[in-house]
Amino acid sequence: MIYDCAIIGGGPAGLNAALMLGRARRNVAIIDNNKPRNAVTHESHGFITRDGVTPAEFRRIAYEEVLRYPSVEHLQTEAVDVRKNESGFFEVLGTSGLLVQARKLILATGLKEIFPEIDGFYSLYGKGLFNCPYCDAWEMQDQPLVLVSESPAIFHTAKILLNWTKDLVVCTHGRSSLSDEQKTLLQSRGIVVTEQPVAAFVGHNGKLEHVRFADGTELPRTGGFVLPKFVQAAPFGERLDCERLDNGGIKTDGVGRTSIPGLYAAGDTSYFNPSQVVFAAADGSKTAMAVNLDLTEEDYG
Repeated sequence: MIYDCAIIGGGPAGLNAALMLGRARRNVAIIDNNKPRNAVTHESHGFITRDGVTPAEFRRIAYEEVLRYPSVEHLQTEAVDVRKNESGFFEVLGTSGLLVQARKLILATGLKEIFPEIDGFYSLYGKGLFNCPYCDAWEMQDQPLVLVSESPAIFHTAKILLNWTKDLVVCTHGRSSLSDEQKTLLQSRGIVVTEQPVAAFVGHNGKLEHVRFADGTELPRTGGFVLPKFVQAAPFGERLDCERLDNGGIKTDGVGRTSIPGLYAAGDTSYFNPSQVVFAAADGSKTAMAVNLDLTEEDYG
């Protein structure tokens, strides 16, 4: 069978694209390895009617809704390779040996986070340490928090966090990420700034208790944010030689079309930032409409 569209990725972008294409009566294959990036967090926020939902429950509801449409199929495998064959169809190879052919292909594979190597981080991530203030700062409002990043983006995030707490320590983890002017501005707002490397996060049962620095000193904190570097979670855009944005995202025309005819990118895969469930779902919807339009133009002119 040759599908109208194959979608690699079962996150909000891929699932919303599948929903819209299913409603358009298109034959769709969702290729999803069931390993969502947000599985580590206890709740997702910022999506109206679903604020506070667990990632697992979000996926359960989403698949229940999407698979009501008989032309949508969920293939539980991990995509390991993609190519465009001589007939112009996209071919996706799964770990199970399954080969999927489709007229159009949506990359909704999302991002992978690369965090600074700090002892104790992963045992606290998603419970006492997070990466997005809009997603999780409400639950830690008015607490003593820490913000750790090696990126200049730390300045912007520090200012935003003042909406949730006035007790904030900013750690550049051994880097000179802030200008003297930025340090002065933050300090004038009561924010403590340190360039010391962070040696470890210390806590129990998912709750942060102390930040330990390289010199052995410890700072009591009850929660915080660590800013990661984002990279593509899958190499398919690069393998298909898509044009890229400076930040690493796949360049599109605003509604999902990439520089490769018939190939689309949706959600975090294309715009990279901000990484929000509601943004990704909306982008998946727009991309699906572009796919359906292009299929229609091919079929009927």
